[in-house]
Amino acid sequence: MRLTALLFVAVSAFAGSHKVHIYVTNSDDNRITIIDPDTDTVSGEIPVSANPHGIVPSPDGKRFYISSESKDLLDVVDRSSNKVTNHVPLDKRPNNVAITADGKRVFICIRGLSQVDVVDTATLTKVKEIPVAKGPHNIYRTPDGKHMIASSMEGEKLTVINVKTEAPEYQIDPGGVPRPLLIDAGPDGVINRLFVQLSNLHGVEYIDWNTRRIAGKAMLDAYPPGARPLIPATFSHGMAFSPDHRTIWVDSLMNNNVTVFSMPDLQKITTIPVGRGPDWMVFTPDGKQCFVSNAGANSVSAIDAVSYKERARIPVGKVPKRIIEAD
Repeated sequence: MRLTALLFVAVSAFAGSHKVHIYVTNSDDNRITIIDPDTDTVSGEIPVSANPHGIVPSPDGKRFYISSESKDLLDVVDRSSNKVTNHVPLDKRPNNVAITADGKRVFICIRGLSQVDVVDTATLTKVKEIPVAKGPHNIYRTPDGKHMIASSMEGEKLTVINVKTEAPEYQIDPGGVPRPLLIDAGPDGVINRLFVQLSNLHGVEYIDWNTRRIAGKAMLDAYPPGARPLIPATFSHGMAFSPDHRTIWVDSLMNNNVTVFSMPDLQKITTIPVGRGPDWMVFTPDGKQCFVSNAGANSVSAIDAVSYKERARIPVGKVPKRIIEAD
């Protein structure tokens, strides 16, 4: 009993010593902005290759892998120094990235070709090209770690890739051009639905995972006449589940706000104004804060997720998009 208590104290002390920060890719810049969520201020920057697109941490916390869309590279960042240590050559126009649960492979959507590149993290070399539908843009690892889901814009498909075989298993047809998606899974990791944002849809579509069919949509509030999105055909481009999975937050580039829906019934709770062109978003692990990148305002909105109020608007680099938390 005493040993168990001592172990608990040791683990708690170790966990508490690792402070969470928010990391933002500035897509029209050459730096990652680091935000301190306790003070809502910029606490540092990581110089990277031009036009950083996707960012993912290694499971052991030692590296970031960041795709450069214009330089066709995967930057490898050592997190102890926040410096790029390696550049892995990729194919044309790499977009979003995902990493396997064991940290051994990084999967990168190659927007300029109909493929996903695979990088071995031990040798830091590209080792495979996986064929998918045309124009792959975003990629996600499923909660059980067994699959990657790549969304292809021009091909209007979701390709489900087997992580073990590194080959496509099947494709899902969304109701249009897929953009960001969320994987709705229970505590046991079993997937229920995919939430998919689509070009020209002011809301989000959800797909039944078992039948692979569209099950419905959750729509956002009507936008004013004459409203124009920051990016053509991009009405809504960013979502996040609260860590307790009781809500889903969906942004609007037409109204420059974020709508909070209850889960799983998707009833609207409230709407929160943010900066121009809200893009991606992320919660702190305790669920008390949400950070939204405002691509059209070169800022990040810090939101109190309990009161549903914007606390601060933090200046960052040019055209911030992907945003993650990491300790």
